[in-house]
Amino acid sequence: MAKLTIPEEELMYPGHVGCLGCGATLAMRYMLKALGQRTIISVPACCWAVMPGVFPLTCLKIPMLYTAFETTGASISGIRAALDAKGIDDITVVGWAGDGGTADIGIQALSGAVERGTDVMYVMYDNEAYMNTGVQRSSATPTGAWTTTTPVGSTKDWKKMPKKDMVEIMVAHKIPYTATMSIAYPEDMIKKLQKAQKIKGPKFIHIYAPCPTGWRMAPDKTVEIAKMATACGVFPLYEVENGVYTITRKPELKPVMPYLALQGRFRHLPQEELDGIQNEIDKKWNRLLKLEEFTKELDEMEGD
Repeated sequence: MAKLTIPEEELMYPGHVGCLGCGATLAMRYMLKALGQRTIISVPACCWAVMPGVFPLTCLKIPMLYTAFETTGASISGIRAALDAKGIDDITVVGWAGDGGTADIGIQALSGAVERGTDVMYVMYDNEAYMNTGVQRSSATPTGAWTTTTPVGSTKDWKKMPKKDMVEIMVAHKIPYTATMSIAYPEDMIKKLQKAQKIKGPKFIHIYAPCPTGWRMAPDKTVEIAKMATACGVFPLYEVENGVYTITRKPELKPVMPYLALQGRFRHLPQEELDGIQNEIDKKWNRLLKLEEFTKELDEMEGD
């Protein structure tokens, strides 16, 4: 019998108020399994500020602090400082925010926290828009997507800019560890989170968490869509430890069109736009392969 790699302890009660098929609920459940009960999380305005339930009810078995949209990085810095002042060093401090609260509104506080070398973990659960407030575009919304602020139809006003690459931004801060994860691959997620937990200093985690409501897809397709995203290169799984890239799942890339076709937010795109998306995915995947090879060779040379 294969050895179980997912901890059995549940730190998330039944009864959250998330939407059907919400990928962010799986992300939280797996993260808590990985990190354990000695965890404190700070959550800004986002879906997860609502999903635990109305005070005093909660679906989480760990301490949780609500904070303003833009201040997650500052909040977790303060929690870490308070614990350090008390001599408590066995609690993992986590900032848990969506893509809007991370890549847009919260990026200043996040940048400050990691630049100072604060020993915290910052998790961006990425559903690729401001889902809690009505599916508005964020800088993590992918090229071509419909949102309520990038309408489609005769205006052809879908998202034109590429998705902001938060992992590369964090790599540029020279933090010791950053990684991508997907709710479709919990073993990979838990392994990386437990690795990050043991590393001193700032850690940044990017979790792919599909949103059936905002993506206009069937709620029973969440895990399937997440698997397809990695299989076609939309969301590769890799980690960067002290500047060295390691791809943790390396598939033979499949075409992106079946992935896009399952989501109503892309159904308006003409063929030339679809071809452009495929070309960009191919370029990014080849770049990632080269980064893995180059950084490993450079690390070996510097170690000699």
